[in-house]
Amino acid sequence: MTRIDFYVLEPEAQSDRFHLACRVAEKAWVAGHRVLIQTSSPQEARHMDTLLWTFRDRSFVPHGLLGEADSETNPILIGHGTDAGGEDDVLINLSSAIPEFFSNFERVIEPVDSDPAVRDASRERYRFYRDRGYPLNNQRIA
Repeated sequence: MTRIDFYVLEPEAQSDRFHLACRVAEKAWVAGHRVLIQTSSPQEARHMDTLLWTFRDRSFVPHGLLGEADSETNPILIGHGTDAGGEDDVLINLSSAIPEFFSNFERVIEPVDSDPAVRDASRERYRFYRDRGYPLNNQRIA
């Protein structure tokens, strides 16, 4: 069964959920995982693409946009639609909605920042997962 982890940034955190997603994706890649970062729109997908190039000096995180990048050479893909591109390892969900394909993944990570709309949407997703019996974990991030 898919494991669901909510990574909740403390209100005083100096970053947002997009930067947190970069950190989590990098850590997962270093540990040998494949990652799909799901966003709400093509604009958010391009924003994540740019952030993964710039979020940390002197780091390289191999990534690309789902459907445009070669999945063989890019262990981190960024999508925004209803297709997971055959990925099934780690899903980082930046979308306010639950992707239809979430249960195909071993692990789903839900980054949450202090934006009230983001917190409200994450509470709805939490209830959805909980009510269906998915194992849930919460981690507070400073």
